[in-house]
Amino acid sequence: MALFAKPVSFTLHRCDRRPCMICFESLLSSPKLSYGFGEMTSEEINDQVYAMGKKARSAALALAVLSEEKKNEILRSMAGGIRAAAREILEANVKDIAGGEERGLTGAMLDRLRLDETRLEAVAAGVEQVSTLPDPVGEVLGEWDRPNGIRIQQLRVPIGVIGIIYESRPNVTSDAAVLCLKSGNATILRGGSEAIHSNRALATALQSGGEKAGLPEGAIQLIPFTDRESVAVMAGMDKYLDLIIPRGGKGLIETVVSLARMPVIKHYDGICHAYVHSESDQEMAVKIIVDSKTQKPSVCNALETLLVDQAAAEEFLPKVAAALAEKNVELRGDEATCAVLDAKAATEADWGTEYLDYILAVKIVDSLESAVVHINEYSSQHTEVIVTTNIIAAEKFMSQIDSACVFHNVSTRFSDGEEFGFGAEIGISTDKLHARGPMGLRELTSYQYRVRGDGQLKA
Repeated sequence: MALFAKPVSFTLHRCDRRPCMICFESLLSSPKLSYGFGEMTSEEINDQVYAMGKKARSAALALAVLSEEKKNEILRSMAGGIRAAAREILEANVKDIAGGEERGLTGAMLDRLRLDETRLEAVAAGVEQVSTLPDPVGEVLGEWDRPNGIRIQQLRVPIGVIGIIYESRPNVTSDAAVLCLKSGNATILRGGSEAIHSNRALATALQSGGEKAGLPEGAIQLIPFTDRESVAVMAGMDKYLDLIIPRGGKGLIETVVSLARMPVIKHYDGICHAYVHSESDQEMAVKIIVDSKTQKPSVCNALETLLVDQAAAEEFLPKVAAALAEKNVELRGDEATCAVLDAKAATEADWGTEYLDYILAVKIVDSLESAVVHINEYSSQHTEVIVTTNIIAAEKFMSQIDSACVFHNVSTRFSDGEEFGFGAEIGISTDKLHARGPMGLRELTSYQYRVRGDGQLKA
């Protein structure tokens, strides 16, 4: 019987209530951890996670040779599994919400955590949607003949076993599992303690639903306990894990990067900027800013900092402030902004903060060049937008910004795999190698060279 852990108590440091190295070191120094079903030693935790890795490796070999038709059949069966277990999943989510309220989670964080019938049906429909997406596995990327008659082919293949470490949002359990499956990968999921009941229920529904259509055992596994030590074990398990994707706060990501013995695709804070150029359609700009900030403030592609060109500030700022006030957005402005608006004075920390809430930092800049300098200094390299009618200015801005996604006259909320046409996404990579920006199915594959001949020798 699986032993499910209670959240582990440890001292938090300057890590924004997220795990950091100091927290990990403190945790790992303890020989035993307390669980609802007794105590587990570090060795027992290590053994359980490694056993999951071994099962995942076997499952990955089986998944790699499944046909597209078979994977789609499994996905449809997984969607049915979610619907069949809807009651159990929603009851589990009620427990997580209650726990989150007791822990004092913000309204925005509780919203990320919450499932209802509508949201759960959207999760199931998302699984079905992935079944309709083109399978990247087997796609020929290149093919050529050498003078000696050797034929070389480069094609997409699964990565193998992917570890996903994430916080808060239970829908990630489904998104990660189904995207990995469609791309031929096994996955080991490690969600946050705040969503443990929801995650367990969802993972069980996905695996059991998929097995009815032939899903290999161990293809989708969720670490059932919530201690931080399991993250460290995963990070050192390079014998079985080919890749780790952490989704969460900066503290979590930095910790995983520091511990990992395999490649890590990073998804740092979503400190997204909008720059309103001196030549802009101000009515359009107001709508873009309001949508970027308030359509869903708790997600990584929500707007966190607004930059306004000095030439437009006096006219534009009162317009956008009035529209944001209707949505109860708190403005934190630099000295120049506060001279125009009744805004709270911004501190240096505000320019590098991902609020995930109804708060927006505002700064007046004297030129496009100044906007670029500010963004490249404070951005998390996620998503930035310029609002302007000047095409030359837009192209200059987009070419000089060092972020994964750069928009012109588009809400930052479109920085999303589904909006890009990728279907569900595994996350937004702020790395520059292998995958960058919204990560869909293609980003969960590698490639292989297949070389064919008829007896060619080097000698």
